[in-house]
Amino acid sequence: MAPKIEKIAEIPNLELGEGPHWDAETQSLYLVDIFGKALHKYIPSTGHHSKLVFDKPISVVVPVKGKRDQFVVTVERTVQLITWDGKSEKPSKIEKLAEVDEGTENRLNDGKCDPSGKLWMGTMGPEPENGHVQLASGSLFSLHKGQVKTHVTKVGISNGLAWNTKLNKFYYIDSFAYSVDAFDYDRLNGTISNRTPIFTLPKHNIEGFPDGMTIDTDGNLWVAVFNSYKVIKIDPRKPETLLQTVEIPAKQVTSVAWGGIDLDVLFVTSASFTVDGEKLLPPHHGATFKVTGLGARGLPGDNFVL
Repeated sequence: MAPKIEKIAEIPNLELGEGPHWDAETQSLYLVDIFGKALHKYIPSTGHHSKLVFDKPISVVVPVKGKRDQFVVTVERTVQLITWDGKSEKPSKIEKLAEVDEGTENRLNDGKCDPSGKLWMGTMGPEPENGHVQLASGSLFSLHKGQVKTHVTKVGISNGLAWNTKLNKFYYIDSFAYSVDAFDYDRLNGTISNRTPIFTLPKHNIEGFPDGMTIDTDGNLWVAVFNSYKVIKIDPRKPETLLQTVEIPAKQVTSVAWGGIDLDVLFVTSASFTVDGEKLLPPHHGATFKVTGLGARGLPGDNFVL
């Protein structure tokens, strides 16, 4: 039976939809529009949609564990703690927690919390023209108890992240490497080592580059492929193993996250910005989709521990 792909009508088409995060406690989907400088909240059970607009690009949103009205967000190169009721047009409080790549024109891109509640986030270089990014300028960082640690440097575009705690593995995407890589993961110390490519898109004649990523309960990875109208399912334990391809009716597929009551809905974000004069029009480009009938389930999203 083929999966069912539906556009979520309540979420407007976004210029650069990214960073979907499902909060199991409130049964809410959070995501961002990086170029639109906005945080979006969507509650599927009611169809309620709300958003916050910032004055600089926002790329990551993660709820704070145990706090229904607090979130960490990355704004340009900073990590901010905001207090927001999920309805108002402005947060009631904003506090800066950290800054990375100071003195550069880099910006934070993808990010996610690990099972210990540490925030992992990566940067990318300046993008003076859409789709044309300065190479090898980014890094991968983690933030825990106010301390920033650098893990990887000379990154093109820091993107997807996922963890398998049973195998002590961390999976990571630098989009310009055109691969998904695995690291050994030390949860106690929050460190990674022994980087190894496990899936390389050009070897499978897949156009575009890997973007956001999530993991299912079987340990398989679901990877958004930007500029390729698809999400792919791969087995990270068997290098270069493609298990499934899900066609998405938007060219710039950006990220994925499991959600829903049973964590069996794959939410998929996309973008619609112009690259080299190619205009991507609604209704599908820039839409947020829900994919059902995949026969897989995800894990609850990990929230930030202050």
